[in-house]
Amino acid sequence: MLLLAAVACDSSKSATPEAPSGTSTTTTPSGQAARTVVTISVPNGNAATPLDVPRTLSVPAGTSVTAWARVPGARFAVWSPQGDLLVSTPDSGSVRRIHPQGIGNPAVSTVIGSLDRPHGMAFDVIDGATYLYVIEASQLNRYTWTGTDATNRTVLVSGLPGSGSYAHPLKDVVVGPDHTIYLDVASSTNADPADRSKGQSLIASYRPDGTGRQVLTVGVRNGEGLAFDPTGQLWAAINQRDRVTYPIHGPFGGRSDGYGQFFQDYGNDHPADEVVKVTAGRDVGWPYCDPDQDLGTGADKYASMKFRADPETNPDGSAFDCSTLPPIERGLPAHSAPLGLEFLGTSTLPARWRDGAVVATHGSNNHVPPLAGSVLWMPFTNGTLGAAQDLLTGFETTGDRWGRPVDAVPGPDGALYVTDDTAGVVYRITLGA
Repeated sequence: MLLLAAVACDSSKSATPEAPSGTSTTTTPSGQAARTVVTISVPNGNAATPLDVPRTLSVPAGTSVTAWARVPGARFAVWSPQGDLLVSTPDSGSVRRIHPQGIGNPAVSTVIGSLDRPHGMAFDVIDGATYLYVIEASQLNRYTWTGTDATNRTVLVSGLPGSGSYAHPLKDVVVGPDHTIYLDVASSTNADPADRSKGQSLIASYRPDGTGRQVLTVGVRNGEGLAFDPTGQLWAAINQRDRVTYPIHGPFGGRSDGYGQFFQDYGNDHPADEVVKVTAGRDVGWPYCDPDQDLGTGADKYASMKFRADPETNPDGSAFDCSTLPPIERGLPAHSAPLGLEFLGTSTLPARWRDGAVVATHGSNNHVPPLAGSVLWMPFTNGTLGAAQDLLTGFETTGDRWGRPVDAVPGPDGALYVTDDTAGVVYRITLGA
């Protein structure tokens, strides 16, 4: 993931751009861009399944979408200093390099292979040398970056929980301006408190040489998406638990007391997923405390969310006092499954999008019917994230989730690049101004 700094931007515009030919435009709530349905442009050679038939997406007016490269199982992405896009493919154990070639399809090659579910990647420069960090299921590697290749692997951190049949083995890594390394270790279960004592469900920092481990934030069920905001504050996008039971004593779902029972209608909307600040000593509450947008009183119920005690792991608050936890800065609808997170401050995207962040959501089968993935944009003002707005939607057709976004990173050319591990595609998005 990229480390970005702040730039000033002007999000105002005098007129809504015309929709591309052959598209339909709809109006949206005040302050949000009008939306258009566009057909994905598929260059010759990229029309394999599921893009062997026309596919459409709902996007902001004036936006175009191209199937830029085919990369089966494409997950997280990072730009090299030379302008190549590196994409991790955990299922094949490799890191792929996509080299733009101007007109025509980019060249795709493998720069690292034979890894154990590689996922997050980051670049850093130390004493004039450029390094590429790649995190596998159970270890963090550092490579010397030659400009086109990764050599001289050094294992900086080994023995991370995540080997074998671990439920959430994929991890992310970012590097701060002082070369401090940050990584996440997810839980191995849906909601087992024992994970908290096994070096799991946390975000930690390390010195540049991989020593000096410091646990920063705990109670993080699955925080794969790490990113710095323009002020240098680290954030994490978190997938919350599934199949939460009803947390209130009283009639619900046809029962005189629904407390502690699972109801699909309630589970579809609870608990909310999270985007939070990572700070030393913070506890995000999992699995004892569930963020609940129903406790909100304002128009934006996903802002500054409070918690309810989890009926399964913390009945009636007997195991953990949830009132001691700081509120969740930004919630997302349950089962969104947020993954790649990026702040856009130093990007060359159109100005209206720079003062914000994007998050790719993968969707989930734990919602009935299954929830489709998307790419969301959140405004960033006064040091926090505002309500999420749809950027790209439509990755499902009549119940068929033909695509599932994983990451969204701004490119050096002013476009947004979105990975999709289900379609096996990297999309190039030219956003409307």
